[in-house]
Amino acid sequence: MQQVAPFIPPWAKWLNGIFLVCLGLGILAFCGYLYSFRETLLLYAPFLLQAAMTTFLISVFSLLLAVILGAIATWARLHSAPPLRWLSTIYIEFVRGTPTLVQLLVWGFGIGGLLSRWGFDPRQIAFDVMTVLQSNRLVSPLFNYIFYGILGLGFNYGAYLSEVFRSGLEGVPKGQTEASLSLGLSGRQTLWRIILPQAILIILPPFTNNFITLIQDCALLVVIGVPELQNMTSTFANPITDPQRKLFVYVLGAMFYFALCFPLSRLCRFLERRW
Repeated sequence: MQQVAPFIPPWAKWLNGIFLVCLGLGILAFCGYLYSFRETLLLYAPFLLQAAMTTFLISVFSLLLAVILGAIATWARLHSAPPLRWLSTIYIEFVRGTPTLVQLLVWGFGIGGLLSRWGFDPRQIAFDVMTVLQSNRLVSPLFNYIFYGILGLGFNYGAYLSEVFRSGLEGVPKGQTEASLSLGLSGRQTLWRIILPQAILIILPPFTNNFITLIQDCALLVVIGVPELQNMTSTFANPITDPQRKLFVYVLGAMFYFALCFPLSRLCRFLERRW
């Protein structure tokens, strides 16, 4: 049976055409704006690109730590033992109830300073490991700040991801578990074959949103001296006296943030359609 195309009123076609024209003009105007500051673009773009890669790597490692902590907190939150539930609740509510900036300062200068007094030096450990691999030149002099920045962001976002994981698991109807157990599946088989495939579809959108926010929150690491994208952007822009040129440097930094975040949102929508 041949499908009938939906009726589109003429005014909607005109509105769509006007939108496309405005979009094209906006793109051309923005390209002209970039061209007018081409010298500044060519001067700072390579350094901002390197800082963007640093930001992305910090985000990835922070996300991995957050997933581990979030999974553990979710397991404890759903456990039948009250002490585990209490510990998980305290962790989640404490992190969600205090500013991220303060937490990063505590990790960078509080916990980091305390551990250094006890002789714990993350950079020296990483340097020794990379020396064995003959790649110690990759260890940054600011590795300690990066290390505690990753711990701070991972600790913070672990609490938020815990709630995402919990809502995804509890969003699957209980009848699914009861039906699978009645068919003879074990608890582990029910979790991996029945619950998780359905929970992932619920978890995926907020998980991606948290990852995008995590990338943007890397800008907060400037307070502990991490050379991420926002730090480098401010370093280049602050000495500039021309307000238009200074604004362009910040716009350039925002473009790199957009280049990191936009593909993630498109990937999330693609996975939602394919799952």
